[in-house]
Amino acid sequence: MDYQTIRSVADLDAYIGDAQLIAFDFETSAADKYRKEEFAALDAHKSDITGISLSTAAGTARYVPLRHRIGSNADVDAVMCYLTGRVFHNHSIVKIAHNLSFEAMFLYKHGIVMQEPVYDTIAAAQLTLKDDNTFRDLHDSGLKTLVPYLYGVELPTFESVVQGRYFDELDPDDFAACRYACADSDYALQLYGTFNDWFEQNIPKHRFICERIESPTAVYTGLMKYNGVGVDAARMALKKAEAEAKLTELRERILDVVGDVDIGENCGTRGFKEYLYKTTGLPVLKTTARFRDAADDEAIQLLIGYCRQKRPALVSLLETMQEFRKWAKIKSTYIDGYQKYINTATGRIHPDLIPMGTDTGRFASRRPNLQNMPRKGSDPIGVRSFVVAKSGSSFLDFDFSQIELRVGAFYCRDERMLETYLSGGDIHASTTAVIFNIPVSEANCKENPDYKERRTIAKNVNFGTFYGLFPRGLQRTLKFKAGLDKSLSDCEEIISNLKTGYPGLVEWQQRTIREARMNGCSETAFGRRRYLPSINDRQDWGKRSFAERCALNTPIQGTAAEILKLAMGELIALLKDKPYIRPILQIHDELLFEVDDGHEQEAIQLIRKAMERKPFDRFDVPIVAEGEHGSCFGRLYELEDACDAV
Repeated sequence: MDYQTIRSVADLDAYIGDAQLIAFDFETSAADKYRKEEFAALDAHKSDITGISLSTAAGTARYVPLRHRIGSNADVDAVMCYLTGRVFHNHSIVKIAHNLSFEAMFLYKHGIVMQEPVYDTIAAAQLTLKDDNTFRDLHDSGLKTLVPYLYGVELPTFESVVQGRYFDELDPDDFAACRYACADSDYALQLYGTFNDWFEQNIPKHRFICERIESPTAVYTGLMKYNGVGVDAARMALKKAEAEAKLTELRERILDVVGDVDIGENCGTRGFKEYLYKTTGLPVLKTTARFRDAADDEAIQLLIGYCRQKRPALVSLLETMQEFRKWAKIKSTYIDGYQKYINTATGRIHPDLIPMGTDTGRFASRRPNLQNMPRKGSDPIGVRSFVVAKSGSSFLDFDFSQIELRVGAFYCRDERMLETYLSGGDIHASTTAVIFNIPVSEANCKENPDYKERRTIAKNVNFGTFYGLFPRGLQRTLKFKAGLDKSLSDCEEIISNLKTGYPGLVEWQQRTIREARMNGCSETAFGRRRYLPSINDRQDWGKRSFAERCALNTPIQGTAAEILKLAMGELIALLKDKPYIRPILQIHDELLFEVDDGHEQEAIQLIRKAMERKPFDRFDVPIVAEGEHGSCFGRLYELEDACDAV
């Protein structure tokens, strides 16, 4: 191996030469203030770049020390200035890194937004198979896992190299330190070639997804991770006291009825289940996956319906249980859970955002999960109001309007659906007209006494339209999500009318399932593949039915996710010199930004342009990004109204 430590820009330039592929990796160390804090070296607000390794050819790499406490370092400003122009902003060089969002986060700390072309080898790993029909997950995609498996080389662990120290306490001229740093960039470069060869031989479209969708998304993710979201800690503490008082009150009300039964933290203990089903003699209306008595939210709702008819005296207890469970979740998940992750350096929450967190390619969020914040209608404490913009700035929140329905209309080519979107019509009104056999004008009439219920049903039908609706599933959805009791025959009629009114939908569903059975997989419009090994299972109807729903779900939800990620890639270029527009969060079909005062109009135009662009030539359904504005995430106003006030 040709690994060397160098310090001058001249030596760095000589090594890079005319290379068009450059892999790089950062070593980081915590600042003195956070030296004893676990994982501080991975936090860009508590640490900085100790050194940079770069590789332009397999088996070679150079390490540039920047902030070592032993030995000499290169000039930080000179190196960063050179690399920014020569590499990170250079559109003719492919920038390669393993876990690109990490490097993007530290570059962003220095005011650098890395530009395409970029290549994240950890994303590439997750787009390759580890067996016949299973893609690698994030756990299988670490460098220390991939290199021994693919190249038969055991890389030294970080712990064995630093031996309890930080990386900046190592001598950069010590070959062990140099080798550790250089190996990361060297093997990232080798993985680039290995994975691209695999793509060409197996799933060529996955290379495009890696290079043009997932890798730019990784850069954007690094920006969101660095920025984080501001929170009102004082309001959070106040609401915690309110939640604790409410829980105490509700607990006492429950115990007044059940006596000394242990109800635990959410009324889900074995003792409480025995009280429900044995002491009171209530029927078991739902079981768990292991066929045990269930006492989850759906089971309690079913019991409430039963008791209203048969045991009215127990309705109050069950409703109090529901309320107790709701407040317990609010406190544990949205107050205690958020407080735990407030960064001590910034006072903000910096969640771990995972771009390929689901099988369809949608994001996931953890530590904490900021994607599951409750909506206004189901949030008595105002969780979204915890998220606030910093002084001198405000939020711009853009949400794709009905993106999955628009993607579905593109796929199924149903004339009525397409006409609705192409003419700027209301798809919920169209579906209301279809399933109730009424004119669209009547479906749109808010004075009609049936307007609200019909529209509620239409919305819930639309959300499941492309994924294969069944009468019993629709009945359950309407009951538990919309609070509407509809008979099975009503639901059968709704679905029958839907199929009659949208004939292109039925044809697409049948064709898509048939193709999935033939190919054993389903794909998005860009070719992201999802294998469905149970699609032809003739022994287990449940597994086959689930695989069929996945076959329908993948092209719709996956393509919608990719359209959002393409917008992120567009924004990377547009945000390069605009630190006053900061991406802070992604929630499903929604992008949230914090924008400094005075830059709102520029930001609105820039974001809308990126989100509403045509994702590919064949996509002929208009994409609409609806915007909101405000200083508190829980109190946002429609953009037109907000702009008048700006």
